[in-house]
Amino acid sequence: MRVFLDANVLFSAAQSAGAVRRLVQALQADGHALVADEYVATEARRNIAGKARADSQAYLQNLLSQIEISAAHFPANAHAAVQWLPDKDRPVLMAAIALRCDALLTGDRTHLGAGYGQTFDGVTIYAPAQLAMAVFPPT
Repeated sequence: MRVFLDANVLFSAAQSAGAVRRLVQALQADGHALVADEYVATEARRNIAGKARADSQAYLQNLLSQIEISAAHFPANAHAAVQWLPDKDRPVLMAAIALRCDALLTGDRTHLGAGYGQTFDGVTIYAPAQLAMAVFPPT
C-alpha cells in the first residue's frame, strides 16, 4: 500500500516515541511505501523547528530520508475531489491523489476528519488509529 503522510503525522512521529511513531515504523517494516511531497515535508520541518527539541528535528530528517518525497503534479480532475476542504488543506489530498497513494494518513481531525474512511479518486483518508486497525487488525 502507498501511504501518504500528512505533516502532522510526520511531526507526531518525530516529536515522541508514541503510537504514531510506532505505526509509521510498523508500516515501513511491513513493506508499505511511505510517501510525502515537498509541501508537507516543508510544513513538518517548519513546525518541528519551532516547537521541538533537536533530537526531534534529527528524527524528522532521518524519517524524511527513508520515505519517498516527490514533487506532486496535480491532475486537473483532482480539483473536484478536494472542494470540500479549506484551501490550505487541498494540496495535501491533491498530492496523495497525484502520487497514486492508496491512503492519506492524517491526524487533522478539524479539516480532514470529515473525510475519514471516505475515498477520493482512489485515496482513502485515515486517522492513525483507523489505518492501524485496517492494516494490522487484532488477532
